[in-house]
Amino acid sequence: MARVLVVGNATLDIVHLVETYPREDDEVRAGAQFRRRGGNAANTAVALAQLGHDVAFLGTLADEPDARTLLEDFAEQGVDTAHVRTVAGGKVPTSYVTLSRATGSRTIVHYRDLGEYRAADFAHVDVQSAAWVHFEGRNLDELAKMLRDCRARQPRAVLSLEAEKPRPGLEALFGLVDVVLFSRGYALHHGHARAEDLLRAVHAQHPQLTLACGWGAEGAWAAAPSGELLFTPAFAPPQVVDTLGAGDVFNAGMIDALVRSAPLAEALAHGAQVAGRKCGHHGIAGLR
Repeated sequence: MARVLVVGNATLDIVHLVETYPREDDEVRAGAQFRRRGGNAANTAVALAQLGHDVAFLGTLADEPDARTLLEDFAEQGVDTAHVRTVAGGKVPTSYVTLSRATGSRTIVHYRDLGEYRAADFAHVDVQSAAWVHFEGRNLDELAKMLRDCRARQPRAVLSLEAEKPRPGLEALFGLVDVVLFSRGYALHHGHARAEDLLRAVHAQHPQLTLACGWGAEGAWAAAPSGELLFTPAFAPPQVVDTLGAGDVFNAGMIDALVRSAPLAEALAHGAQVAGRKCGHHGIAGLR
């Protein structure tokens, strides 16, 4: 069991399950509503805990009732929240999700009124026991400081970065980590119609990195520092129920395998397998 720190965002997800996604100006009835913990880093932390690791989530929460709901969920999942920073005022970030029963796809409207995790908060975290530290690619000025601080205090830990949303300056941080995990949306934003095209382009600039990019139902690709490109098909469940958080679970599966020193091809397939397993359940459950 490895000690893994996950730095980033936690949200309250309010999910409405509908038969099919509504058209503009439609009024439809939801068949079910779920209130659950969300957020990229929070989901990845929970998935890693389910996969058997000693996991701590590092992020901010507001001093209000919804935060207690998230903290109780983390505790039930076995995720350490000792270094969460509680902010007076503000609101827990909230994602309003419409989930289609017909396709399992989701549409998200996100609201945030809360400060981000800071390098000053991270400086108080004991990183000496961490084998892996995973960072969500957000709040980039503070993130750069955290990456340098972590490298200086725990040079043996593997540092990974999630590049999901395109943010100005994110690419400047690639040289501070060992692994970068990309989303399909990031690739498309940068003009790459295929995952392998993105990975080749990034590898040319940063040949020391291990890279991966999930492509949903079409599978996933990875690039080794040697330049070797690897592919795995998707592992679809018998019925796609809920794709919300599948990318976060893919990242957790990759980290789970790599921190156990699995070969990159095995890690890529494992990430796709646990992401597929997740899509057969509501929420993040049953990953082992």
